[in-house]
Amino acid sequence: MYEIEIKSLLGNKERADELKRRLVQLFPALKILPSHKQLNHYFNPSADLSAFQKVAASLLPQEKQQKLADIIKGVRGGVSIRTREADGIVFIILKASIGDDTSANGVSRIEFEEPVSCTLSELDKKLLDAGITYQAKWSREREHYDLGVIHVTIDKNAGYGYLAEFEKMIDDGGEAEYAKQELKALMAELKCQELDQARLERMFKFYNEHWEEYYGTEKVFVIE
Repeated sequence: MYEIEIKSLLGNKERADELKRRLVQLFPALKILPSHKQLNHYFNPSADLSAFQKVAASLLPQEKQQKLADIIKGVRGGVSIRTREADGIVFIILKASIGDDTSANGVSRIEFEEPVSCTLSELDKKLLDAGITYQAKWSREREHYDLGVIHVTIDKNAGYGYLAEFEKMIDDGGEAEYAKQELKALMAELKCQELDQARLERMFKFYNEHWEEYYGTEKVFVIE
């Protein structure tokens, strides 16, 4: 699957609440999914993904191992390796860019995300033991709105404050540009401005350098 995702920096609770009101007004039939807390741990990827693939293969059924192998075989740009805990479920994640932007924050990415039967700390240890090092740890509270083919999430992120994500999953990479324009049209209707990729990368870099000050807290920074 390909993930097409555009972020909008809301900043404060008032702007987040205004977005929620607009969503309900414009889409009265939307589904509001249960809110939850997430822990997301990012790892420093290397050009050789064999260590990551070996760890993942030890935890996944055969068909998922093959799916991951196919993605890794087709990687041409950067990748983002993550682990996640949400609602008591632990996931192993690989994202690879299919455009010119980054695998960590880019708009268009191919995504591998599968649950595993171990704790977050156990999964992290397997990756660390394989020589894969931490990049940063992130924490957030997420509210999730299902509009059908498009999903909107409103997150309260440590460091970033309130952030909205507009996402559509597609199974054909050739449809990425159309999906991107579809998301941008929805954002305009909801009066949400796209977070500039260059600014997002500056924010990401700052957080990665100072994550221990923010992880698990409500502290927020502002990077222009």
